[in-house]
Amino acid sequence: MSQSSPAQSPAAHDAITVEVVEHLAQLARIALTTDEILTLTGELGAIVDNVAKVSEVATPDVVATSHPIPLVNVFRPDVAGITLTTEQALAGAPEHDGSRFSVSAILGEEQ
Repeated sequence: MSQSSPAQSPAAHDAITVEVVEHLAQLARIALTTDEILTLTGELGAIVDNVAKVSEVATPDVVATSHPIPLVNVFRPDVAGITLTTEQALAGAPEHDGSRFSVSAILGEEQ
């Protein structure tokens, strides 16, 4: 039942087989059709191939990076400012109890 796509290398074919995909699906409790298993076998094999290619060039002298450019903090300082009073905040609320917003329960939760 094992099929390999033309783009799939022998290394990926050895690592990712139909049996491996079936086993992973069983562990994840995912029901897959035969077509899905065959598709995933090829796709996961391609992923393994690409990881292998990256591993070939990721040598100790290549610094690991998570972003191609440095990140900077763009947040403003956390300084207390002018805020609304309770009355101002509740003025436009469709429902409130005088000190809090009133909202209906969601997802079947009741209090």
